Amino acid sequence: MSSPRELYLNLIQKTLSFTLWKEPGVPLDTYLSRHDIFRKTVVGSVVWLLDRMNLQLVKKVDYKEEQRASGLIWPMYADTMIGTRRLGNLRECIETILRDKVEGDLIETGVWRGGASIFMKAVLTAHGEQGRRLFVADSFQGLPAPDEEKYPQDTGDKLYKFDFLAVSRQEVENNFVKYGLLDEDVIFLEGWFKDTLPSAPIEKLSLIRLDGDMYESTVDAITCLYPKLSEGGFCIIDDYHLAGCRQATDEYRATCGITGKLERIDENAVFWRK
Repeated sequence: MSSPRELYLNLIQKTLSFTLWKEPGVPLDTYLSRHDIFRKTVVGSVVWLLDRMNLQLVKKVDYKEEQRASGLIWPMYADTMIGTRRLGNLRECIETILRDKVEGDLIETGVWRGGASIFMKAVLTAHGEQGRRLFVADSFQGLPAPDEEKYPQDTGDKLYKFDFLAVSRQEVENNFVKYGLLDEDVIFLEGWFKDTLPSAPIEKLSLIRLDGDMYESTVDAITCLYPKLSEGGFCIIDDYHLAGCRQATDEYRATCGITGKLERIDENAVFWRK
C-alpha cells in the first residue's frame, strides 16, 4: 500500500494540475488581447451583455490526457500549467537533493499561479525538511515587452500582451495559504528578474527552475543563479521548446563549459544535474 506521504504528494500533484476533473470550457474573453480591435470590440460587447445577465459564453474544449499531462494547454482552473510530467520530475529532483544532502535553497523564476512552487514546498514539507528556503520570483504582472534593441532574439514576442499570464502576488500567496504551505521560509521576490535576482539574499541553491519563456528572462535568471547552484543540484528549464529560451540556455551552457547531460522531461522542458 502507498505511504501517507506518497498519497499526499500524489493528491497535491493532481489537485494543482486540476487533473482530477474535466477541463471546463474557455470563456471567449480569455484571450481577447491577441485579437484585432474589431473582434475585441464585438466579443467584448457580447461578453459584457451576458455578464449583466449573469451568463457566460465559453468555447468547449476536448483536451487529451496526454496534452494535460505534458502541460500543453493553458488551463482555466489549475494552479499550474506545467502538467503532471514536469511536476513528477520536480519531485524526483527534490527527493534526490534531500537523499544526497545537496546544500542550498530552491527557487522558481516565473510562477504564474504558483502551482509548481507550491508543489516544491509540499515535497519539502512531506519529507519534514526544515530550514531550506523557497524563493518565488515573478513580476506578478505578466511578461515584459521585448527589448528588441538589446535582445533581438525576442523580436516579435507577444506574450506580454496576454493578461491571462499576469497573476498578482496576493493571488499566489492566497494559493499557498489554500494548501496550508505558506510560512517564513517562502520568500517572494517581486519585480523583473534583472532587478530582483542580483540583490536577492541567496547564497546557495540546490534547485533552480526557470520559467521565463523569453531569451531576456532566461539570460537574466540563469546568469545570476547558476553560479550559486551547488554541485549535485538541478537546473530545470521549463520553456526549452521556445527558440529564445533554448538559445539563451545553449549559449550559457557553451560559454560556461557546462557538460551535464541535457535530459528531456516532456515536449517543452529539459533539466540537467550540476
